[in-house]
Amino acid sequence: MKTRRRKTKTDKITTVSHCLDVRKVLKLVGVVLLCCFFSGSLRGQCQAKNEAFKSGEHVMYDLYFNWKFVWVKAGFASLTTYDTTYNSEPAYRTNLLAVGSKRADFFFKMRDTLTCVMSHHLEPQYFRKGAEEGKRYTVDEAWFSYKEGVCTVKQKRRHKDGEVNENMYDDSRCVYDMLSILAQARSYDPADFKVGHHLKFPMATGRKVEEQTLIYRGIENVTGENDVTYRCLKFSLVEYDKKKKEKEVITFFITDDKNHLPVRLDLYLNFGSAKAFLSSVKGNRHPLSSIVKGK
Repeated sequence: MKTRRRKTKTDKITTVSHCLDVRKVLKLVGVVLLCCFFSGSLRGQCQAKNEAFKSGEHVMYDLYFNWKFVWVKAGFASLTTYDTTYNSEPAYRTNLLAVGSKRADFFFKMRDTLTCVMSHHLEPQYFRKGAEEGKRYTVDEAWFSYKEGVCTVKQKRRHKDGEVNENMYDDSRCVYDMLSILAQARSYDPADFKVGHHLKFPMATGRKVEEQTLIYRGIENVTGENDVTYRCLKFSLVEYDKKKKEKEVITFFITDDKNHLPVRLDLYLNFGSAKAFLSSVKGNRHPLSSIVKGK
């Protein structure tokens, strides 16, 4: 369906939350954590039964960046989910926080917070991402509504100078944000996966809706930062150039159990590469039956 776009300007905004971001890196981090979306196929409806997580789940990651053949510990990321209410209805609130170390700040600063709210049926309701890079500061937001089989997404970007860009997007498919897709798809059963299978889906970034492509690569054992080895499902997030040549953006590994937790993320960036390793998890809903060595 067609996208309806409009742009407006407002008075300068003087109150914003302080979230820092290296756009290309942290967009990928957000996408990476949503990517276990591939743990099943998209359904024709936006509602799903939560089978994978519970309120209070807290997952931690250590981040590393490759700079001229040297791997540098760049900071940490955390993913948390809690019960909340939205429009007087029970809901989940998920937060992704990425914080760079002082050593990494020598190369670039990295602070980022992403927030999403979804119903207990895992329907996206609201998404927010604040980002600051150099002198630029933006806040991206998306609001989701549903009527007569159509998902409508209202998106807004606020700039540091007060400019506001807005657009509306309608789609008969479900549209997700960087975090709600993770929550919904984690409940799907990957038993029918076939190596090499491609899956496409629309994702709202707060600025626009993008088509994403995921490819299932098979099963592999992976060791996290906590020295625990997990049996994992391996996936790739890819992009295509004008000649339709495939370019790997992210390789990621999620536990082959009911939790579907990301264990390792390999990111291929324009200026180098990055990795994120699982360091700890608490509040998980199911036993980590994918552990093959360690705790």
